Amino acid sequence: MPTTRKILMFLSGFLTSLGSVVVICYILGTQVWITSTINITDSISNGSVTMTYGLFRGKSVQELDQGLAELDKDFEVLGTLNDSSQKTIQLVAILFLVLSLCTSLLSSGFTLYNSISNPYQTFLGPIGVYTWNGLSVFFIFLTMVLFVGNTQSNRLSQELCRQLYPAVAIGGTSHSYGHSFWLILLIILLNVVTAVIIIFYQKARYRQKQEQRKPMEYAPRDGILF
Repeated sequence: MPTTRKILMFLSGFLTSLGSVVVICYILGTQVWITSTINITDSISNGSVTMTYGLFRGKSVQELDQGLAELDKDFEVLGTLNDSSQKTIQLVAILFLVLSLCTSLLSSGFTLYNSISNPYQTFLGPIGVYTWNGLSVFFIFLTMVLFVGNTQSNRLSQELCRQLYPAVAIGGTSHSYGHSFWLILLIILLNVVTAVIIIFYQKARYRQKQEQRKPMEYAPRDGILF
């Protein structure tokens, strides 16, 4: 049966791992990853298109200096991109985010199991928790890098605008990343906190073992022989 200290510390690790799972599920379903403002020009006027979107869905608003702007458009990111390099990178980013979700789920399962059992010397113990947390951080970081690269270098917003408004010429573009994107940093932090909690438990356990050895090390030789 685990000690009270182990139960409390691994339950704390379980809560932080579960927190990362909840946040990943949230950002998967939101469309506030980025807002892009794109300058456009058509045959009779100029203006801008403001697009706010996430990994799957988004909304586009057109504003013109003269004439009537098109109605606001709700769009599917992957469906709008058709077959393009932007779509491929977007799919890979989604895949890495799903892998991060799976590894966070495994981390939460391992921490919960350790709070009720003692698989210390096996992969089900702290080694497994470190492994799944490390992979979760790695996958979520790759998601972040791919999304930024696809937006900044691969002109994701401009391609979406080109598909939604084929009759306009596209000019300069500015980007503002939304709260859903920045929550990736919270996910990384939660995974790091989980690992730190387990490290503190291991250090406390090692210190306790060292203290238990001291009475034998410093006991009189006659007493030990007796």
